[in-house]
Amino acid sequence: MLHKTWWGLPRWSVFVPVAAGVTLAASWGNAAGWWLLLIAAVLVAAVLVAVHHAEVVAHRVGEPLGTLILAMAVTVIETALIVTMMLAGGEGAGALARDTVYAAVMIVCNGVVGLCLVAGGLRHHVLNFRIDGTGPALSVLAALATLSLVVPAYTVTTPGPTFSTAQLVFAGVASLALYGVFVFVQTVRHRDYFLPMDSDSEDEHAPRPSAATAWTSAALLLVSLIAVVGLAKLLSPAIRSGVETAGAPLAVVGIAIALLVLLPETVAAVRAAVCNRMQTSLNLALGSVLATIGLTIPVVVAVSIVIGMPLALGLPAKETVLLGLTLFVSAITLATGRATIMQGAVHLVIFAAFLFLAVVP
Repeated sequence: MLHKTWWGLPRWSVFVPVAAGVTLAASWGNAAGWWLLLIAAVLVAAVLVAVHHAEVVAHRVGEPLGTLILAMAVTVIETALIVTMMLAGGEGAGALARDTVYAAVMIVCNGVVGLCLVAGGLRHHVLNFRIDGTGPALSVLAALATLSLVVPAYTVTTPGPTFSTAQLVFAGVASLALYGVFVFVQTVRHRDYFLPMDSDSEDEHAPRPSAATAWTSAALLLVSLIAVVGLAKLLSPAIRSGVETAGAPLAVVGIAIALLVLLPETVAAVRAAVCNRMQTSLNLALGSVLATIGLTIPVVVAVSIVIGMPLALGLPAKETVLLGLTLFVSAITLATGRATIMQGAVHLVIFAAFLFLAVVP
């Protein structure tokens, strides 16, 4: 029974997204008590099945377009969630985009990359990747993060960590333009810079799925990701309540939600690293954080201008220091095209410091 398929896919991979969607619909407005345990369990299952369908699609279209699909899908839905919460208003709505983007950068560049390097390094000792691809990606990330999260704290046209309307428009256009050029380079002009190097994965020798199977997986991937974001949103009040009970800052809520939303990419990236496909892991990690900034900033800028909500984009001093340290260490890690668990341990320590200082500022 476990080996029977629907549309060329295992039955469980079709059933779980449908069940996650039904759970989301049934739980909307009724997420309390035992429902929270069910939501948490279905959320984990939806994450795992999303990774499966992303790998099916990636195997059909090839790299690096396959990893780009998962990064883009998660980011589009995450951006929609941010905009929805901005429109709802409430405490901290103006800083929501900044906190989410900053958390995504720290989680991906330190948590995900560090975990991939440690998991892959323990099995393969030395991990190889293409600096021709990772170098440009990191340079784009450094430019986007600095222009969007650091510069607003130092401009003088408007008070506080904000941009004027003209500055917001420039930041949005610059973010979208840089990300667009990066996608063009990654998928068209210099696609070979982002192709995986030698690996031990048996998936590369498996037959490519049919077009029908790939399209079915793409649809189920979208359903799974919508369920992941929706279920994470339903869990957020419980997370907020727990954070308030513990006396921790409200920024911890954003970090917890970001961790849940980024779970599909994290699982996929770690699995690729274990199979000695570190280039694929970095494509996922750097691609996802670039998409987060490159797509989120233009959208929230447009929403901010339309509804007249000021955006607090500039980071405080502590967060600026941690962001600078992350970019500096990432540049060293990716400089040679080879890495071990040593570099992974450094990134994980920075990630631990990010989490600790968010709780104990």
